[in-house]
Amino acid sequence: MNAGRRFSQAISEGDGISLIARVSAADDAARVEEQGAEGVLVAAGDGGALAQIRGATNLPVLVTWPSQLGEPPPEADACLVDVGEDVDSLVRLSSHLSEACEVAYRIDDEEQLELALEELDPEIFVLAAPDADGEEALERVLDLLPDVPAGKLAIAELRGSSRDDVGALERAGFDGVIVEPRSVADLVGDAPPDV
Repeated sequence: MNAGRRFSQAISEGDGISLIARVSAADDAARVEEQGAEGVLVAAGDGGALAQIRGATNLPVLVTWPSQLGEPPPEADACLVDVGEDVDSLVRLSSHLSEACEVAYRIDDEEQLELALEELDPEIFVLAAPDADGEEALERVLDLLPDVPAGKLAIAELRGSSRDDVGALERAGFDGVIVEPRSVADLVGDAPPDV
């Protein structure tokens, strides 16, 4: 595991909800770090872009990781795995990944949450509503949160999160939220006063 860039530690530290920005280029990663993001999410695939992103930021890097890709890249501080119905493959993948980096589990519904709790005992939950927008998406992730055990990290993944959405997630007890890079500055809140 990459020392000094532990994803879970970065998300759980400090006051308020942590913003994890979805990025695809080094410039975006550097910009969101300056704007106050506390982590970046990178899609698996192009190792060259991932290496450039890793070089452009000190933020922990969460990488989406489909089971067919095998070894996680050394630039990944954590891997995001979708919880599906193939329990045996998921358990094998999780065991394999956890030797190299932290593992976060993307969960879309109550059945997946139950499966994750029974078979995986995750430390990091990413509660998502991929087929919903707006108020419906917010309600779906909020409905899943009460079943996440105390002491575990809960991160919301919503398309187009607004400042009001982030506030509602924070009040409900979420530790983090995945956002688009262009919205980080708007969601961070007021800048600290000059002293």
